Amino acid sequence: MGARAQGVGALLAVVLLAGTAAGCTASERTPERAEPSTAAPSTAQPSPTDRSPHGVMLSAQLVLHDARRAGYTAVLGGQGARGELFWAPKTVLKYQADAESRVLMVLDTSAYLGGDPESAARLGGPHWQKFSNGRIPYGDLIDRLSPVVAVAAAAAAEDPQLVGEEELLDGTAAHYRVTVTAARYAAAQTQLDPARRQALEAALGVGDVVLDLWLDDSDRLVRLRRAAAEVDTVDYDEFGSSALSVQAPAEADVAPGTDASPPAFP
Repeated sequence: MGARAQGVGALLAVVLLAGTAAGCTASERTPERAEPSTAAPSTAQPSPTDRSPHGVMLSAQLVLHDARRAGYTAVLGGQGARGELFWAPKTVLKYQADAESRVLMVLDTSAYLGGDPESAARLGGPHWQKFSNGRIPYGDLIDRLSPVVAVAAAAAAEDPQLVGEEELLDGTAAHYRVTVTAARYAAAQTQLDPARRQALEAALGVGDVVLDLWLDDSDRLVRLRRAAAEVDTVDYDEFGSSALSVQAPAEADVAPGTDASPPAFP
C-alpha cells in the first residue's frame, strides 16, 4: 500500500577529521585504530508509530479508541446480520439477523427485543419487550461482533503476520493474520470482566483461533474473519460517523412487567 511507510529510516552521519595545524602533512598523520564493537541488541518495543505488524495493531487500537462506533454487516456461524455497534463510552448494539423480522437493541444494561408486527400481536399492542438485570446483556454476541475484541487479541499476539495487500470492497486493504489459543485470545481482553473473558474462552472452543484482519490506509478495520468453534466474518463501515444512532423505544411501546432474563437471540 503506497501510503504505508516501511519504518523510520536511520540517519547516517559521517565525521571527517582533518588536521589544520601549521606544517602538518598527510605523511605525519597517523590514523587511529578502530576498536571492534558489538552492536547491542535492540530493546525497542512496538509502537503505534512503526509499521511492523505489531505496531500496526497498536495503531488500529488507537483508531478504534477514537472512532467509538461503526456500522457492520456480519455472517456469524453461517447466519447473516447487520446493524450498528458502539463500544464507547457505553455499549450499544443494534442487531437484525437476515432471517429475522425482530430487532435486538442493547443500550448499556438494558435490552429491547421486537419492533415487528408479530411481536406487537404477541404482546397485545406494544412492539417491544425490555430486559434489564444490571449487567450488559448479550455480551457473547457483542464480543463476536466487536472490533475492539478482535484487535486486542491481535495486538497481544506474539507474532502477527502481514499476509499482503489485497483488493477488498471498494479499495485496497492490508491483510494481517494471527494464530492464538482461545485462552490467550480471552486473556487479551483486559477491558472485559473475568466472567466475560471466561465465557469468551469457552465460546471459542478447543484449539487455536485463527484471526484475519484487513485494515485500510488509516488503520481502520474493514473486515475481520475469526475461525474457532465457528467461523465469523464481519465487515465494518462508517467508523465514527455521527449518522449512527440507536434510540430506546418509547415507553408506551414497551410491554410492562417483562422478565429480567433475556431470551437467547437470534
